[in-house]
Amino acid sequence: MSARILIAEDDPIQRHLLANLCNRLGYTAETADSGDAALARLQSAIEAKIDLLILDLAMPGLGGFGLLARLKAGGELLPVIVETTQGSVDSALCAIRAGATDFIVKPAGSERLQVAIKNALHVARLAADVRFLQRKACGQPTLDDLGAKTGPMARARELAAKAARSDIPVLIEGEAGTGKQSLARAIHAASARRAGAFVPVNCAAAGEELAETILFGSDPPASGKNTGKFAEAHGGTLFLEQVCALPLHGQERLLRALADGAGKPSGRRRPARRDVRLISSAQTNLIELVKLGRFREDLFYRLNIFPVALPALRARREDIGPLASRFCARFAAEEGKRLRGLCAEAIALLCAYDWPGNISQLENAVYRAVALAEGDELTVADFPQIAARVDGFGVRVPQAPVLAPRPPVGKEFVRVELRDPNVLPLFDSCGNMRPLEQLDAEAIKFALTLYRGQMSCVARKLGIGRSTLYRKMRQYRLEDQIEAKVAYESKAALATPA
Repeated sequence: MSARILIAEDDPIQRHLLANLCNRLGYTAETADSGDAALARLQSAIEAKIDLLILDLAMPGLGGFGLLARLKAGGELLPVIVETTQGSVDSALCAIRAGATDFIVKPAGSERLQVAIKNALHVARLAADVRFLQRKACGQPTLDDLGAKTGPMARARELAAKAARSDIPVLIEGEAGTGKQSLARAIHAASARRAGAFVPVNCAAAGEELAETILFGSDPPASGKNTGKFAEAHGGTLFLEQVCALPLHGQERLLRALADGAGKPSGRRRPARRDVRLISSAQTNLIELVKLGRFREDLFYRLNIFPVALPALRARREDIGPLASRFCARFAAEEGKRLRGLCAEAIALLCAYDWPGNISQLENAVYRAVALAEGDELTVADFPQIAARVDGFGVRVPQAPVLAPRPPVGKEFVRVELRDPNVLPLFDSCGNMRPLEQLDAEAIKFALTLYRGQMSCVARKLGIGRSTLYRKMRQYRLEDQIEAKVAYESKAALATPA
């Protein structure tokens, strides 16, 4: 999804020109004729989020500096590009000190505007990624880190916000790679238990014999003290990832612990009371496992008090672009590369793919593209495996050379190495379609070379008559090839013994 740009400009001509330029550059432009209208649009909770603001400093009512002050006071981290005239560059520098990202001089050229927008969006993505990594390192991600506020993800965010206000057990359901642990961490960070520990346990990784020991611990004299994850999560949150993989005996122990609020390690007679908030996740439908007898029904009702369903990435395509941009900025910083982000065609490719591995697969695909990128921007060519699976985005692979047929015995032909004609360009240097006559002429040239000037064979392969072939060759001024053919045949006939 392309970035959404709001243009705050009181001059209707300048406003119209800037909007057209932004749309031609692949962005989605919105306009506001005053600072008050721009502020109302930025504060709207219903409409789509604005990614960049182009702001005129001199406007009646709420001017550019006043709008910058309002944004700063409200904690808004929106990148802002200010407009200025040639004689007021000092004002633009003051605006940058007030929080603007860059400035452009009226009238803005297409190249200067494109550079300013890309740089501002790139810096904003880097800053957002740094803040996200800081929250992630502290174990306190927010619900805003989960994706867009509209679409199928909005319901999951709303339910997660409600769940964070209490200690009710939560069951997060969704396909593999949809970010269930990230949602669980966000619920914990927004709850009153944020000061406590967040303890994840992968039930699928624990075998049937170790599951109870990992959860409830053991205290044999010879091996030191192991209190278990329940004790470790005392006062915080215990996240049971892939709870559907928990063995039946472990399910029974977990049910008793939830019913009594206690967890008894192996080797102890008295259970210890634990203050634990439980969040579980499953990528399969638990009710189906209950019907098959592979999951306890009573435990299911204990865990499924507050279910939250995470949509697959293909059902929230509006989040693919921002997520890919965030991954690109993070991996570029880790790899020490200077990347401006993804081009509009690459984002369109990623949005068109279904992503069976969801967010995890998208993250890995962007990581590979960043690691192997040679330019300053990720393009469709950096995602060959994805492009090969999406119609209309196929990346051309150089074809192996095709050798012409062997010449008849007794005739000396030059061995010519040819390539597949699928690389025949359809556009000229100006980006316009080439005339049909040029394409027709190049096809005839190729056929003459491939079939060694044998007119009957050339005409037959092209599906035309010999007279039509000769007429087209004269029309396209290919008589030199006809004359060379006649001279060659005459020479060959003279050299042939009677």
